[in-house]
Amino acid sequence: MTGGPGAGKTTLVRALERRGLRCIPESARAIITEHGGRPPLPRFAALMLERDLAHFQAETGPALFDRTLVDAWATFRTEAGAQAMRAHRFNAVAFVAPPWRQIYVQDAQRDQTWAEAVASHELCVRAYDEAGYRLLELPRAAPDERAAFVMEAIGLHA
Repeated sequence: MTGGPGAGKTTLVRALERRGLRCIPESARAIITEHGGRPPLPRFAALMLERDLAHFQAETGPALFDRTLVDAWATFRTEAGAQAMRAHRFNAVAFVAPPWRQIYVQDAQRDQTWAEAVASHELCVRAYDEAGYRLLELPRAAPDERAAFVMEAIGLHA
């Protein structure tokens, strides 16, 4: 799963977990919580990449990721991130949650403005495209409908 903040990715991941799918949580929120706020960008991106890489390496079977190391690379394009992306590939198709103004809210960890959230979405889309992934856009729909869409797309039935 990718896309800008506040587009419903984490809510969708929770709905998929309730259906029995293995889902890996987003790194950024955990890092922000652990550090009492967003670290400076280069450090934040490095921490996300480190954690996302560890999540990737720990998985032994199918899993859906709420953001990946591609998102970390999109945030701050380092050579380490590029190398990690080349060495650790996910499924060729990734789901992207489009910006959705009606559900976007700021909170303690999501401090971006709406415009920043849209810009983040665009960075993610560009990064996944450049990394060779095909993006499948999620519908702007209730979490259960989105979950059914994902389940169908990956060949499972709700």
